[in-house]
Amino acid sequence: MPIKLIRVVVLLASFSVLVQAQDWAQWRGANRDGAIKDFIAPAVWPKELKQVWKTPVGSGYSSPVIGKDRVWVHGMSGEEETITCLDLKTGKLLWRNRYPAQFTKNQYAAQMGKGPFSTPALYQGKLYTLGVNAVLSCFDAATGELKWQKDFGKPNTSKMFCGTAASPVIDGGNVIVYTGDDIRGGVMVALDAVTGKESWRWTGEGPGYASPIVATFAEVRQVVTMTDKSVVGISAKDGQLLWRLAWPDEWNENIVTPVLFKTNGKDALLLSGVRKGTVAMQVSQVGGKWETTELWSNKELTMYMNSPVLAGEHFFGMTNKRKGALFCAEAATGKIIWSTEGREGANAAILHSKDLLFVLTSDAGLIVAKKSANGFEQLVKYSIADSATYAHPVIFGKQILVKDETAVALWNLE
Repeated sequence: MPIKLIRVVVLLASFSVLVQAQDWAQWRGANRDGAIKDFIAPAVWPKELKQVWKTPVGSGYSSPVIGKDRVWVHGMSGEEETITCLDLKTGKLLWRNRYPAQFTKNQYAAQMGKGPFSTPALYQGKLYTLGVNAVLSCFDAATGELKWQKDFGKPNTSKMFCGTAASPVIDGGNVIVYTGDDIRGGVMVALDAVTGKESWRWTGEGPGYASPIVATFAEVRQVVTMTDKSVVGISAKDGQLLWRLAWPDEWNENIVTPVLFKTNGKDALLLSGVRKGTVAMQVSQVGGKWETTELWSNKELTMYMNSPVLAGEHFFGMTNKRKGALFCAEAATGKIIWSTEGREGANAAILHSKDLLFVLTSDAGLIVAKKSANGFEQLVKYSIADSATYAHPVIFGKQILVKDETAVALWNLE
């Protein structure tokens, strides 16, 4: 092979790796677990971050997704939901689509935004958004053309406290969504990602606010999520209910995304709630029947809106106690290894790289700390927005993408 051709092949291969590395195509990243694969830590942390660009995209708590040097954000402007596509390098608007989305919040949720809350999913050149009124849309990710749309909120919009919140998940060529409320019940639907044709449907309890994950137990692929009253495993093949674990909450506030982990060579789940504490649950099939077995329970580890991250034998999160305390605990036992004094914030989005924890609090403080079971060691803390930050950031290379109340901004460590 000629030398010039070899150089071209190497260059293209490097570019392909770069593009693949920076893809953050759904809720909490590639595996919906908050793991960052390609962060490059600086030799010396700067005193301040450098803002590369900032672009208005509308309100809402939906997290941005990125892929192939583009960023997509689902927001709300007035009485319309907007889907915005920007150039990742410059913040320049590439396209924007919108549709009517009148939504009246519950009177007891006056401090919360009007949504959207669900994070889009990017899959094979299509972008899938689930609006606050349970409208599922499929857009051409490159052009913004609407390919198909399904309204799961009719005849009435969602009566959930804050509206539809569970982020869609892609599996087996299907986009899977969970909609409904605690009055009318709920429906989980799998639709062909290309055509929008329904593949299967499960009808049961209304959804919680947690986003589903896809896991395999006993060689059976299943969608695992919190309903308003339980945790369920639904067959990813045909939508059949496989198992159900009661998880009642006084206000039906089941928000924390389940976390998959291994203990003693077996797959298990970390589950948490603001009034339940944290529980490790093993899911198994015995004699053709599905069983859930509690491995441990720690009622001191109460998590409200934030979802923990798993790192080897430990998991890290923020309890709502003491006005927000970060912690590290053993995955095998639930034993708390360390905890901060508290007052870290009302809520936090937590991500992790190989050696670091990134904690974006809802008051726009980005904490960078060592990911260690030896104790909490904060390396630096940045003020990263002028308004509240409830959406998860996207962290890649030496850059951090942050959505605040009305805009998205790209920050650089250099």
